[in-house]
Amino acid sequence: MTESLPDGLAFEDALVELERTVRDLEDGRLGLDDALSRYERGVGLIKDCHGRLRQAEQRILLLTGVDDNGKPLLQAFQHEATGAVKEPIRRARRKPDETV
Repeated sequence: MTESLPDGLAFEDALVELERTVRDLEDGRLGLDDALSRYERGVGLIKDCHGRLRQAEQRILLLTGVDDNGKPLLQAFQHEATGAVKEPIRRARRKPDETV
C-alpha cells in the first residue's frame, strides 16, 4: 500500500517527479519562470517526502523477545546515524616505574 502525499501524489511517484525535475533543471533548457516553478515544486516534494519518511521511521518497531504466552515483545526503534556511534573512551595507562 502506497501512502499518498497531500496533493494525492504517491510517495514513489513524488520521487520519480523529483528526479525528473532535477534532470530538467540540470539540463538548463528551461526558461527562468519555468525553472523557478519547477524548483519550488521540487522543494515541496522534498519536504513532503522527508515528512513521510520520518513518520514511517517512527512506526518501525523492534522485536526484543517473546513473552511467556508467545506474544512478541516490541520496542520502538531508536535510529542512530552511523557517524553518531560513540567510540570507547581510551584512558592513558601509567607505567609502574614512571616517576613524576
